[in-house]
This record gives sequence, structure tokens and C-alpha cells, in this order.
Amino acid sequence: MGKFGAARRGSLQRKGRSAAKEQVTRRKEQKPELEGLAGGQGAERGLEKELQPPDTAVELANQAERWRAFQKSQRLDTAEAAARLLLDTFEYRDLVKHTGGCHCGAVRFEVWASADLHVFDCNCSICTRKQNQHFIVPASHFRLLKGTDNLTVYTFNTKTAKHTFCKTCGVQSFYSPRSNPDGYGVMPHCLDDGTVHSINVEKINGKEWEKTIKEHKTIKNMSKAMI
Repeated sequence: MGKFGAARRGSLQRKGRSAAKEQVTRRKEQKPELEGLAGGQGAERGLEKELQPPDTAVELANQAERWRAFQKSQRLDTAEAAARLLLDTFEYRDLVKHTGGCHCGAVRFEVWASADLHVFDCNCSICTRKQNQHFIVPASHFRLLKGTDNLTVYTFNTKTAKHTFCKTCGVQSFYSPRSNPDGYGVMPHCLDDGTVHSINVEKINGKEWEKTIKEHKTIKNMSKAMI
């Protein structure tokens, strides 16, 4: 590894920390789902109290002071926010931030994924007609920056997949696939230049969709956040 390996690890760690901080900021800007539930705020405060050292459910032992120092240095209000930052740093460690959107610019998004994309090329009826090549990411790795009101959705058959298109230019830059309804399928050809290193295309036999997805070893896990 030598100096090059150490430099690369340092670069990846900095990327991970940057990604994690963006995630924390984003979560602070959004209201937690708990607020929409009866007693949600009380439940969230209870969770934060449980995670506050040293009276935490997890025994911190001699790490309590380090934990408090870390929380203070990162200007994080709660132990939960500190835990999120650490977990996001780990989860995002080998990812880069891609940006993209539709043709007219009404729809814009950012997505955290590998610089080396694994893209699926499906031959089912809808994918053949719209030439749907896409890579799959967890929902937590995708953020729609603008265009919510400029999207229209097409569904058919099981109505599990949500095929989203820009109302103005008609381009589909992302969608919710039937194989991974808990994530997003993103079109690599709708990404901005400069962040993709390579693209590996895997053919998918969508004409026998149920059999293909059942036998596929990895596709279901691609929308799961890997910790």
C-alpha cells in the first residue's frame, strides 16, 4: 500500500465524513416521521435520553469522555446525532456524490453511489420501450433537489414500480423499481459529467421477471443501506 494507500484511505475517510455531515444537516432540515405520530416527540426525546452518555443503554466505559468530546467538536446536539454521523461516515466511505436530472432541468437530484456503477439492462416490455438502464441505490442515498411538482408517475400491472417522468421534457431520470421498491433506480445517462469512473452493464431477463428476481443473488440487497 505505502504512501499511495495511506493517501487513498485518508481521501476516502474525508469523503465519508463530508457525506455524513451532509446527511446530518439534511436530517436536521427535515421533520422526523415521529412528529407525525401521536406521542412521537416524546418517543424521540426518550430515545435521545437513552443514548446520552454516561446513562446510555450501551456501556461506554472509558469511552464516555471521548464520546462527549467528539459530540462537542462536531457541534452535535444529541448523542443520536453523533451516532448518525459515525454510522453515515462508515456507510458512505467508498461512495461519491453524483448529480443529475432531466433534459429541461426542472428535475434535479443528487445520489451517493460508487464511481464504478453496476447498471441493469432489462428486456421487459416497459424497459425495452423506454430503454431503461439503471443502477439501484437505497432511498437514504438519494435526494430530490427540485421538481417534485413537475413529476408524473406511470404504473401498470402490479403497480409496485413507480415510473416517474418530467412533465415538461418527458425524461425519466430515476424511478422506484418493482425489484427494489424501498430504493431508487437511477439512470446513469442522466448524471452530470465528471463523477462516473466506469459502467458495468448486466443484462436482466425481465420477460421472466419473477423467476429472474428470485434467482438473482444480489439485486434485492442493492437498496439496503449496508452497515
